[in-house]
Amino acid sequence: MAKWTVNDVPPQAGRLAVVTGTGGLGYETALVLAQHGAGVILAGRNEAKGREATRKILALAPGASVRFQLLDLADLASVAAFSNRLLAEDRPVDLLVNNAGVMTPPSRRTTVDGFELQFGTNYLGHFALTAQLLPLLQRGRSPRVVEVSSGAHRLGGAIHFDDLQWERSYKPWAAYAQSKLAMLMFAHELQRRSDAAGWGLMSNAAHPGYARTELIANGPGADALMTKVGNVLLRPFLSQSAADGALPVLLAATSPEAKGGGYYGPTGPFELIGAPGPAVIGAPAKDLAVAKKLWELSEDLTGARWQAGTAPHNSFTKRSLICDIDY
Repeated sequence: MAKWTVNDVPPQAGRLAVVTGTGGLGYETALVLAQHGAGVILAGRNEAKGREATRKILALAPGASVRFQLLDLADLASVAAFSNRLLAEDRPVDLLVNNAGVMTPPSRRTTVDGFELQFGTNYLGHFALTAQLLPLLQRGRSPRVVEVSSGAHRLGGAIHFDDLQWERSYKPWAAYAQSKLAMLMFAHELQRRSDAAGWGLMSNAAHPGYARTELIANGPGADALMTKVGNVLLRPFLSQSAADGALPVLLAATSPEAKGGGYYGPTGPFELIGAPGPAVIGAPAKDLAVAKKLWELSEDLTGARWQAGTAPHNSFTKRSLICDIDY
């Protein structure tokens, strides 16, 4: 694959894209899609930040169709409300970019529904969102779903079914790696199930490498040891801008060369920087039995149901299952 840039994004006129996350990768992805003619719904939990991002995109892409919608992925009721608004509009969705996330908060925190914050926000919220938007995606033109994962999924990443919500022993980095491994497994399992059920989706994944976004500052914080080490050893030499970090996401979302079940990221040293291309998939992400178990458990935890040819349920049921979540 030749070096891929934003100039390789095909025309997006007539397509509707939903992008979660209003800063960093979400903003840069939405900007390029809008500049290439897509209608964009930028979804996030901070209305002021979302509207400012929309204003900036319109300033750089005059005449673009872009709007902000409130969506808190750490609250399944907010996910359902967002999905219901789009279902009521009844416009097909051609592209869903599941990007928003949180990274390694120092102490264990939970979502509104009692899930560990990273697993609940980064993965379960997106799982429920995708299920609820499935009827609109099925009607889209060559619809795609892109899951934003991370190279961290290969650094000790595992699905800890015995303590999925990290109630016994919270480890920030391991919890983050689990959430991003879950995202990559979700991308692959969604493609397999779409193929089997005839949903007509292309599902793939991407990661940004070490992109200079607000993710670290909003997670471990500027004073955390991990942040300080990264700033000294990696940031000056092996980091890239948020715009460059968004390129693998845009490749996955728009390129004719992207494939269902594919995974894309920077191709430079350690997949931290460089032109976008195929990325390395860690062995745990290839475990079909774990992917199937994770999918079924995620259905139970979120109440999302996927049925070929019918709309999945928009409601959710709070349950205490394998993870023994205390609501």
